[in-house]
Amino acid sequence: MTQEEMEKLMSMSLDDKIEHSKKIIKEALKKYGPENLAVAWTGGKDSTTMVWLFREACKELGVQMPKCMFIDEGYVFEEIWDIFNKLKKEWNLDVRIAKNTDVSDKAVNVGDMVKVSSLNERNRKEIEVLEFEDGEFPFEPESFVGNHLMKTVAMNVFMEDNDVKALATAIRWDEQEARIEEDYFRERKIPPHMRIQPILHFMERDIWNFIFQYNVPFCTLYKEGYRSLGAKGSTVKMSDIPAWEQDLENTYERAGRGQGKEEIMGKLRDLGYM
Repeated sequence: MTQEEMEKLMSMSLDDKIEHSKKIIKEALKKYGPENLAVAWTGGKDSTTMVWLFREACKELGVQMPKCMFIDEGYVFEEIWDIFNKLKKEWNLDVRIAKNTDVSDKAVNVGDMVKVSSLNERNRKEIEVLEFEDGEFPFEPESFVGNHLMKTVAMNVFMEDNDVKALATAIRWDEQEARIEEDYFRERKIPPHMRIQPILHFMERDIWNFIFQYNVPFCTLYKEGYRSLGAKGSTVKMSDIPAWEQDLENTYERAGRGQGKEEIMGKLRDLGYM
């Protein structure tokens, strides 16, 4: 997709953006079927927006809502669990948790050292792919090793176990520079599946306008000043002002996230990360 095409899509009205997203979702549902699809839901504003759009598209097509995948990275905000439980019940979502317990069971607290030799064969091989040569690593979900094992590997194992042919994720073009070259449909090789990204053209301001226009519930941490939610302990708020009242257009949305991860986002995505 050309830069001109992207800019045209990002400049559409909110109503047109919603319809365009539903068009992408309906195309995916018709091609792969709800039973072969999974929707990645983090409890954050973007993925909750995507889940809402999926529900509406499914109603319009008269098909069942696909299963949702929630990655438990081992250090989730309590407030995320609150919105998770609320919407799982209110929206009647079939949510399945993906968690790499082989890693998380080896640590009592974040920062505890995990010996590579104590892990199963799959995780040891994944660490080799990272070219990580130390005998142990700290249990930190948003470090290079931790992110890969607790998020990407957990996600890949989930897709393999559930025979997922297509996975929908709520990334946006304006969110992170490593995602700027993404398209609505992108084949991924590990494991083989189609990545569907139906809200690429939404901007951060659009998300909040959408949430308030359609009265979509959201995590209370955004009201406290958080703009982007990652793992508890490595995510901080940069302001005490509610997220939607901040200068979204001139400040970095993910400034409160672990910047070590942000700097290697391209490499993480090459390994399968969202």
